[in-house]
This record gives sequence, C-alpha cells and structure tokens, in this order.
Amino acid sequence: MKNILKILLIVIVFTALTSCKQPQARMPISRSSGTFMKESVIRNKKLIAGEEGKIDSIIKSNPKIQYLASKKGYWYCYVIKNERDTLRPKKGDVAQFDYDIMDFKGNVIYSEVELRPQTYHVDKQNIMMGLRDGIKLMHKNEKVTFLFPSHMAYGYHGDNKQITTNEPLICTVTLNDFKPQEVTKTENLKPEK
Repeated sequence: MKNILKILLIVIVFTALTSCKQPQARMPISRSSGTFMKESVIRNKKLIAGEEGKIDSIIKSNPKIQYLASKKGYWYCYVIKNERDTLRPKKGDVAQFDYDIMDFKGNVIYSEVELRPQTYHVDKQNIMMGLRDGIKLMHKNEKVTFLFPSHMAYGYHGDNKQITTNEPLICTVTLNDFKPQEVTKTENLKPEK
C-alpha cells in the first residue's frame, strides 16, 4: 500500500509540473492607434504657425521698432533700455515689476493699474511662462514689450477670466527693481525704530 501511495504521489507531482504553462502577458483591453497624438501634433503645429504669422505681421507693421527673437520662441523690443546696469535678475532674486496685457489686436485685457504692483521670486513662483523667462532678460528700470505666442502665455487653458484658450499676448513690462533673496530676508528681520 505504501508503494502505491508513493507511486500515486509521484504521478500527481509529475503531472502537476508538466502541465504548468509559462505565464503570458495579458493583452490590453483597448488598443491605441496613436491617432489622437498625431492629430494633436498636427493641430499644435498649425496653431503655432498661425500665431507666428500674426507676430510676423505685427513686426512688419512697425518697421521702425527692432524686435529681437528669444531662444524660447517669443519676440521682444525695448521701449526704455538701460545700458548702464549689467545685472539681471537670477533665480531666487525678488523682482518688482509692473505690466499690462493686450491681445494681438491691441485691446487691453488687463491694464497696468489692475495688475500692479507685482513681486516675483524669480524661478520660485508660478507665473506666465513667457514672463518667467522675459524678466531674466531685463535690467533694472527697463521697459520691454513682449510678443508671446499662446504656448508661452496661458496656453490651452487661458486664465479662466479674460484670457481665452490659445490666445497669444502682448505684454509690456517695466522692471522697477530686483534684489537678491538674502538681502530681502535680512531687511525684513531688521528691528523697527
């Protein structure tokens, strides 16, 4: 009887081992053809090309104004240029600035009075992408007009108020002052007289 049980146990173990299959990866429930992404890329390329055409029209309509192209894909010109100072805001500095926002037809969306004053901790606060980069190009007491395509402004989302979806913007910025973050912190710690 013991021999029969041993043989039966060996047969069961052998059958169990030989009948097991390798695990197979499950097939996804839905398959993506990638068409959405392809269509999105085509749509964005058309949007950018259209906005760049509008920017080109603005630049050509003002031949006396010298616009400069940035590395980030926006254009700017100096209204007031400060050639004495060499320092520019860098990460961590606290910038004081005023600005206004217009659409490409010249309609004021937000006036300087509505938006003033602005205090910005450079690269440490979330502001419009174009402004984040543009402020770092400026010297103290400069006034610069920026032409931002929508992807450098508020993008697809807009600002949920007056700036619509995919709206390119004109921003005129005056950098009043900027200070290193350490100076700002120590000034706040000074005892009052």
